[in-house]
Amino acid sequence: MDIKGYFRESYTELVHKVTWPTWSELQNSGVLVLVATLIIAVIVALMDLGFSKIMESIYSLLY
Repeated sequence: MDIKGYFRESYTELVHKVTWPTWSELQNSGVLVLVATLIIAVIVALMDLGFSKIMESIYSLLY
């Protein structure tokens, strides 16, 4: 296959065969990603804080 045919087929697939999300679906997905990211960030921050406190207590016993 030549490069011209590749681009022609790619264009045809993108324009005619791909189902693009609606604006509403895109907004819902964006909100879902944002909420999931915030939840994961809070969990990681809590884990970091907990680990920090554990390490502080271990260091205070050793030094």
